[in-house]
Amino acid sequence: MKTFDSPWDLIRQTATDRPIACCRPHLVRQAANWFISNFSGETLYAVKANPSPWVLKLLFETGIRHFDTASLHEMELVAEHCPGARMSFMHPVKSRYAIERAYFDFGVRTFVFDCDVELQKILQVTGHAKDLNLVLRVAVSNQGAEMPIDGKFGAFHYDVPHLLRAARPVSAKLGLCFHPGSQCMDPYAWAVHMDTLSRVISESDVDVDIIDVGGGFPVSYPGKEPTALERFPVVIQEAFDRMPLARDAELWCEPGRALVAEGTSLLTQVDLVRGNAVYINDGAFGTLYDAAHCKWPFPTRLIRNDSEPSSRLKAFKLFGPTCDSADVINGPIFLPEDIREGDIIEVGTLGAYGVAMQTRFNGYGETIDAVALDTPWQSVYAPRKVEVAKIDWFSTI
Repeated sequence: MKTFDSPWDLIRQTATDRPIACCRPHLVRQAANWFISNFSGETLYAVKANPSPWVLKLLFETGIRHFDTASLHEMELVAEHCPGARMSFMHPVKSRYAIERAYFDFGVRTFVFDCDVELQKILQVTGHAKDLNLVLRVAVSNQGAEMPIDGKFGAFHYDVPHLLRAARPVSAKLGLCFHPGSQCMDPYAWAVHMDTLSRVISESDVDVDIIDVGGGFPVSYPGKEPTALERFPVVIQEAFDRMPLARDAELWCEPGRALVAEGTSLLTQVDLVRGNAVYINDGAFGTLYDAAHCKWPFPTRLIRNDSEPSSRLKAFKLFGPTCDSADVINGPIFLPEDIREGDIIEVGTLGAYGVAMQTRFNGYGETIDAVALDTPWQSVYAPRKVEVAKIDWFSTI
């Protein structure tokens, strides 16, 4: 990837009609160093958040050596770009073929399950291997999360004692995990869930070796600024210390969004302005999936090299490049009132579930990667006063 001081320099020197993923490796490194320094246990990267090779390599080089994978493709990427890395298969539902390849081809020894059928499947495919680390996912409330993800996976509390007792004799290490929901703003949500796990461990009367508190750690979005991040590992450690666990029990977390969200923005070109409609070259089937389908707010700024845009803002809606009428971000999205063809809209904090959600529908969705050295948006890892003269925000959409 070519490196530029800022998106302005990038646009001046790059002739393309494709969207540009503006990568900021220094911000991903900053996030990784924060977790390594502040989280007392082991940090796994949730590959699904952004499987870009540059992200995997950078995290591995920075010190993240354990990866939360949910598919064979993710394992292939980690094996290729992070030789020697440890992988865990954290998807609660897996095909027999995927389990077989994970265990025998990729050396995976940690598997998540949330029911007896899945547990038996893992045991059968691995030949009742003696070196399995089996981690039971428990269903928890996602109260306090900006994007709840409960309802699909997780054992109900009344099933947990039976499943722990069934897994204990066939586990080298036995674990429990949960997910508090994406962008969870309340650090005490983790403590509540961990106290719940303590009760089911006591009821089960088995030794538990691993507590995996999942992901969900928040970053800063417009209108979604979290509590100081330093509180999260403190609250988690205090709850962990109260748990009735085996001696030398391990504490894990699986950040995805928190490690990579700040590390990429999107530069999307304006192709047409018609009234309050702005047509751009990325959209709901590309990097802006969350903005369109999940109504997620992102920081934005307008980039124009030949003059300053108007300081007066106007409400617009954005249409993506495909011919599908669902390719729209309704907003209202406030941008300079004199926005015009050829302008570039930079959408920030898109490093998580941005490029990872791209499709090639209608022949669109592919981006060019480039590196920028600036830090335009607020960071949860280095709080500072941001110069906002040229920064406009998506309204809550």
